[in-house]
Amino acid sequence: MSMKLEKKGARLRNSWVRFLGDRRGNALEFLALALPFSFLVFAILESCISFAGQEVMANATEDVARKLRTGQIRAADIDEVKLKQLICNEMAIIVANECPGLLVDLREFPSFAAAAAVKIKFTPAKDIDTTGFAVDPGPSMSRNMLRVFYKWPVMTDFMRTMMSSLPDGKTLLFASVTWQNEPFDD
Repeated sequence: MSMKLEKKGARLRNSWVRFLGDRRGNALEFLALALPFSFLVFAILESCISFAGQEVMANATEDVARKLRTGQIRAADIDEVKLKQLICNEMAIIVANECPGLLVDLREFPSFAAAAAVKIKFTPAKDIDTTGFAVDPGPSMSRNMLRVFYKWPVMTDFMRTMMSSLPDGKTLLFASVTWQNEPFDD
């Protein structure tokens, strides 16, 4: 049995020696094609996974906003911890346990124009400026906006410099929903 393994190992070594010693350029051609191909595959995978995370987060934001809009979740029953937990529970399939890097902003606005005027702000260190973030939904018939931010980790090291938009090597995923509450009993 060990004799067969030795012969197999010797054949494998000889194949690699022939491959690397080939003067016709096969090894060089292989490397010239394998490196860009590998880079392309990793870029596609990283982008697809990030896109899937964005879509899951957008769906979670929409679901929580619908519960707030219809009065299934009342303003008195929600705070930052509960809101984050609701969103995190819906994102559990694709994010790390307890959603590290999840930020929420839920506020009532006097008009849709006032909600539309709210911009994403960044600190001088290029991180998200959470000044003004709150969890303060309005009562029945009020206009509200829920913004959800998630600091998505870029998984492949060589993609981190190209895909990351935050200083810690992560990219920012963002979802927003603006609505008017339905007429429910406060």
